[in-house]
Amino acid sequence: MAYDKFNILKSSAYPLPIENVDTDQIIPARFLKATERKGFGDNLFRDWRYNAQGTPKEDFVLNNPRYSGKILVGGKNFGSGSSREHAAWAVYDFGFRCVISSFFADIFKNNCLNIGVLPVQVSEEFLKEIFEAIEKDPKTEIEVNLPEQKITLISSGRSESFAINSYKKENMLNGFDDIDYLQDMKEEIKDFAETRPF
Repeated sequence: MAYDKFNILKSSAYPLPIENVDTDQIIPARFLKATERKGFGDNLFRDWRYNAQGTPKEDFVLNNPRYSGKILVGGKNFGSGSSREHAAWAVYDFGFRCVISSFFADIFKNNCLNIGVLPVQVSEEFLKEIFEAIEKDPKTEIEVNLPEQKITLISSGRSESFAINSYKKENMLNGFDDIDYLQDMKEEIKDFAETRPF
């Protein structure tokens, strides 16, 4: 299994109300040498999280003990810039299983779906409401229901539906990447191949 199955996630969240966050800010280019998915979480938002001396910046959200959870709430146009899949790896490796925004760059969005991070696109109005709720109470919870494709802000009960490709949805529900999906179908593929003329 490529990653944990995603069904219903209920969690508090880290708020990052910054628009146009690009992949170089998510994971700076100097950390792209590794080819495995492990270890990138340490350098997620590296230049925003740490000073040049390597000490944490206390005012950055990921260093703020008030916030916790498996959900990252970002501003509009999250994941723009270069197509590096390492950005999605860093988000996953840090421990996030869902990113919420009012708009995602397509390549980042697909890279997330390939590794088990659910990108949930909501309206700008709902995104604003989520940020306001977290600011009021950092422990406020959000429920992300993948089977029903619904996101709910627990404190207000407000919900919105979100879109997801049916193939990617099925893979996330099963914890499959593309290779796992094919492996799961290997008997069907074998049976089909045996009916084909040589």
